[in-house]
Amino acid sequence: MYKILHKEVLSETVKLMILEAPLVAHKAKAGQFVIVRIDETGERIPLTIADFDAEKGTVTIIFQEVGKSTLQMGQLEEGEYFENVVGPLGHATEIKNYGKVVMVAGGVGIAPIFPIARALKQAGNHVTVIMGARNKSLLFWEDRMRAETDEVILCTDDGSYGRKALITEPLKEILEQNKDIAQVWAIGPSIMMKFASLTTKPFNVPTLVSLNTIMVDGTGMCGGCRVVMDSGAKFVCVDGPEFDGHHVDWDLLLARLSFFKTEEQAATEEWKEKDHKCRTDSLFEAGIKAGQNG
Repeated sequence: MYKILHKEVLSETVKLMILEAPLVAHKAKAGQFVIVRIDETGERIPLTIADFDAEKGTVTIIFQEVGKSTLQMGQLEEGEYFENVVGPLGHATEIKNYGKVVMVAGGVGIAPIFPIARALKQAGNHVTVIMGARNKSLLFWEDRMRAETDEVILCTDDGSYGRKALITEPLKEILEQNKDIAQVWAIGPSIMMKFASLTTKPFNVPTLVSLNTIMVDGTGMCGGCRVVMDSGAKFVCVDGPEFDGHHVDWDLLLARLSFFKTEEQAATEEWKEKDHKCRTDSLFEAGIKAGQNG
């Protein structure tokens, strides 16, 4: 059992949790992920590690409530427990002094970008971070990112904060104005990573993406996270999660991500109805008891 030491609401749908997981925290490195399970019958949920503290034995996860399992996870509170936290899994980011690097973070992708950007800065790189989201409410960790990097550029789709632009616009400008950018990382929605990779390709700047594909067991046995590269099929959980964005078959990846959309929507609706009924029943029972006591 893994205790929730701290919970923070970053936006209406994005939650942060600090978990007590000393063995995971002791070995965790930037770019790796964990698989969490709420209870014995819960779904296995892969989440890139947002932060970790080996001395305190803690791991930080950030997630967006998009389906049944993440909605259920969002209801957990401080002092409650996860049944399992497995990790760290996947290959860590290769941290070295590249020179000038650019980190592109879209939405919840801000979370996994943070430890990578911090580690790259500590390794002597000049780190520029582009953070983008649909609106201001979905941006978080701006202060933490500024404290650990050289420059932060903010973008929102609706212009509610920072620059009204897609992240590809400042990314292209940076590449045009700086011929010495050595590496780009792009983490966020798959469609964002696709277009970030398309933006960097004409400049021949290596671009790593962290692929959030369908993942089940996290050990390479099920094949659910298969992604097709120019060189053949790879598995995100054991070969990644980072891959060269210039060689990913993005159309196939995006198609695979929608394979179980209908089933996911049905599970979410069923859970919402059940959860609403449970809450209504609890309120009804509380009302009856209050009436009996009053």
